[in-house]
Amino acid sequence: MKFRIGNGYDVHQLVKGRKLVLGGVEIPSEFGLLGHSDADVLLHAISDALLGALALGDIGIHFPDTAAENKDIDSRVILKKSYDLVLQHGYRLVNCDTALVLEKPKIAPYLLQMRKSIAEVLSCGIEDVSVKATTSEKMGFVGRGEGAVAYAVVLLEKTESV
Repeated sequence: MKFRIGNGYDVHQLVKGRKLVLGGVEIPSEFGLLGHSDADVLLHAISDALLGALALGDIGIHFPDTAAENKDIDSRVILKKSYDLVLQHGYRLVNCDTALVLEKPKIAPYLLQMRKSIAEVLSCGIEDVSVKATTSEKMGFVGRGEGAVAYAVVLLEKTESV
């Protein structure tokens, strides 16, 4: 059996006047993430991990912020299209492990909902998706409440010859 590992990272600035969407879930907050899409930092990191595992580039290549069709795009669409490329190359997701770093709002009450949302897009079991949350202990731009960071690692398994 052949396996591939990918990791992803994304960061977005927190600003007033935007919705906060993490893991495909809208979270009540006076601040949201700034970006050309809905700026879902978690789904962007997962998408990059999927693409990177197969050396297919990153979401900036596949979903450029210069393309009008990507303006305010739902990041679940980005994740789905990224995973479709994985499937087209004869691989499937074994598991996905992620970490979100932000000071506020507290997102622990939404972690299960995020896992369900991600599992639905990736057509896998919720047990195959991990979402953890932490802070930066008031240090750096995240600690000052200026942004959010997400990390993702995926394990892919070869399913067929392509």
